[in-house]
Amino acid sequence: MNEKKRHSFGGSLGFVLAAAGSAVGLGNIWRFPYLAAKDGGGLFLVVYILLALTFGFALLTTEISIGRKTKQSPLTAYGRLNKKWGFLGVIACLVPVIIMPYYCVIGGWVLKYFLVFLTGNGAEAAEDGYFGGYITQQFEPIIMMFIFLAVVAFIIFRGVNKGIENSSKIIMPILLLMVIGISIFSLTISHTGDDGVTRTGLEGLRIYVIPNLEGITVGKLFTVLVDALGQLFFSLSVAMGIMIAYGSYVKDDANLGKSINQIEIFDTGVAFLAGAMIIPAVYTFMGTEGMASGPSLMFVSLPKVFHAMGSVGNVVGCVFFAMVLFAAITSAVSVMEAVVASIMDKFHMSRNKAGIIEGLIALVGGIIVCLGYNLLYFEVKLPNTAKDATCQILDVMDYISNNCLMPVVALLTCILIGWVLKPKTIIDEVEKNGNKMGRKRLYMIMIKFISPLFLILLLLQTLGILKLG
Repeated sequence: MNEKKRHSFGGSLGFVLAAAGSAVGLGNIWRFPYLAAKDGGGLFLVVYILLALTFGFALLTTEISIGRKTKQSPLTAYGRLNKKWGFLGVIACLVPVIIMPYYCVIGGWVLKYFLVFLTGNGAEAAEDGYFGGYITQQFEPIIMMFIFLAVVAFIIFRGVNKGIENSSKIIMPILLLMVIGISIFSLTISHTGDDGVTRTGLEGLRIYVIPNLEGITVGKLFTVLVDALGQLFFSLSVAMGIMIAYGSYVKDDANLGKSINQIEIFDTGVAFLAGAMIIPAVYTFMGTEGMASGPSLMFVSLPKVFHAMGSVGNVVGCVFFAMVLFAAITSAVSVMEAVVASIMDKFHMSRNKAGIIEGLIALVGGIIVCLGYNLLYFEVKLPNTAKDATCQILDVMDYISNNCLMPVVALLTCILIGWVLKPKTIIDEVEKNGNKMGRKRLYMIMIKFISPLFLILLLLQTLGILKLG
């Protein structure tokens, strides 16, 4: 692809909204509240925010700067920085290739729930066994996955400006209004349970924001740290090639430091609000037991919460799943773009051809993931799963991409920038055009020493070598 013809975001706002759209996805809305509830509410929040401002900041700055400096997507960008490190681009590109199929499957689940609530059938979704019954069907999950993938592919085919940038400018403000609206609603509700105890949304908010240090040990604190580190990868879309691809579309005269700060604020704000809309509502209707329902929180617990709200619950459920669907689409667009841009840069193909290739890979992979709950069903134990937990194809793909490859990509990127090329490579890119880089000293310490240490700990835990208390 001719670099002179490379498209770029029309302005900083378009870039920030597209990058924030990538960052604000299922990881924020699905996983963040569950981890916050599991890890002592406010304690997890404090650790997460500290890591976002240090660890997350270092990785985000590095990847966006690599993209803009090389004007290349992940597959070819690392080789441009140092020919010997071209292999890292292959690993970085492999991550979104693995993520895209199962992300589209989950996007299909969200679409199904949105349609159920839209048609006024939210009570069905609240029934025991509904979610399990749905995902084990052979055909409908594949159809929903295909529709979701088709919407994402349509945006990608329209290109950087007409597709990614324009869709982000429309979707992200709507998504933000929905998140704020549902959060406020969650704080106003109250419910008297069968036990005669009345619980309110504000009580749930207190559990969410006030750190619970009861019975805290070094082992538990370390668990919170590792959970927050793992969450940051998905929350900020780092170590999966996305921010390198998006960085390559940023104009040279843009203030990178300012844009990165805005992405951090937007992402952390939405992650916080995701917890503020889900945890108070689940606590009000299901108590602390409901909050411990794990990753099934969104598809099993929340429909029960919406049903318990009465007639208004169907409307709230519809708005909620519409918001989650928007978040899933903007994130899936960024995942697909990382691969499409890589194919375009490496093989000098047109956007349409590259899009068709990645679309077909995602479609075939998505079908296999859907069949993993019926025809191709098997159970496997992974090193970092709970004793009684079993995993299927989706879980294995998530483990390989999110738990294994992403920490490896981040660790090797830290070594490349911190020790081979030196942090000045990134600092000079951020300070281009006379812009000052805030947190410069912090960046140097993080990229050389602290981030690699965190990533090694995360990998040891992933591989089951390091057992957490």
